[in-house]
Amino acid sequence: MERTTRPAGTRTKRRAARLRIRAATRRDAATICALIRGLADYEKLSHEVEASIARIRQHGFGPRRYFETLLCFDGPHAVGFALYFFTYSTFLARPTLYLEDLFVVPEVRGRGAGKALLAALARVAVRRGCGRMEWAVLDWNAPAIGFYERLGARLRKDWILTRLTGSPLRRLSRAR
Repeated sequence: MERTTRPAGTRTKRRAARLRIRAATRRDAATICALIRGLADYEKLSHEVEASIARIRQHGFGPRRYFETLLCFDGPHAVGFALYFFTYSTFLARPTLYLEDLFVVPEVRGRGAGKALLAALARVAVRRGCGRMEWAVLDWNAPAIGFYERLGARLRKDWILTRLTGSPLRRLSRAR
């Protein structure tokens, strides 16, 4: 039996062609929650997760929507997600698409799911008149940092992420 060879890159292109991106719906809340837990496991932050299907439904698909989500599928299986919302750049006087979470399950990394999700987000940002997309990356996540830099993203080391949560947040809310 004669064996044929494929041109270089054909297999990767076929894998990427199987990927499908779509906007999440209320019915996807359990899938989103599972992917959030997968991200937390990867980032060694599972102990911080309070996400629940009910909260995802309420905050992502209720009357006041705080975020939107894109899901990436490889065949019938959800293999990644991008959860985002919009802020506003006073300097640009335009909206900013802020990517809160991007996650691709480890088994399919390197097959184009992350790039497909980011490309879909870029299309959303352009369509909605955004001046930029922003997100944070953990300083130890060298594979993600390299991936983002190859896409042309600039890492801003001159800004420090600042966060109030829990009792300090509640204490400040009571201040006059």
